[in-house]
Amino acid sequence: MTNVIVAFSKPEDAKSIKNILMRNGFSVVAVCTSGAQALNCMDGLNGGILVSGYRFEDMLYRELRECLPAGFEMLLVASPARFSGGLPGDLVYLPMPLKVHDLINTLEMMTQAQTKRKKKDRQKPRERDEEERQLITRAKELLMERNNMTETEAHRYIQKCSMDSGTNMVETAQMVMSLIHL
Repeated sequence: MTNVIVAFSKPEDAKSIKNILMRNGFSVVAVCTSGAQALNCMDGLNGGILVSGYRFEDMLYRELRECLPAGFEMLLVASPARFSGGLPGDLVYLPMPLKVHDLINTLEMMTQAQTKRKKKDRQKPRERDEEERQLITRAKELLMERNNMTETEAHRYIQKCSMDSGTNMVETAQMVMSLIHL
């Protein structure tokens, strides 16, 4: 479930938005009345959506948007009169007066997009660090030296052993090195 934080300068606005969202199945983890309070609430979370008003005592939405932690998106709710110069392209905006179904539909769309993005990120293969790359290289060099393999053959050998045994290439390289050094 996506974390939702509601931040409006007027506590009654924030609470009414929270109640609407909670009635419609969203998990509202915090209600804030200042930008600093919203940022503080986002610190411990791993992404989510900030439903925000235009102005707070301590900052405007722009400053708050610039400070959003990674994985957070902003849904700005404000009067269209506030934006004579236009809105930034990556900002999701709903005009005041707010229609409940617009809020719910927009938040559902943002939640689905965020869920897809997180799933896609989890499916990306993890980058190997330098130590792991060196370990694989040393195992390949040992195979090349002892078994007269080319670099490509050694790599394919480690890769195939890895797939056959259900281990990753780093673990397989460690096994190759331990077997050769017996």
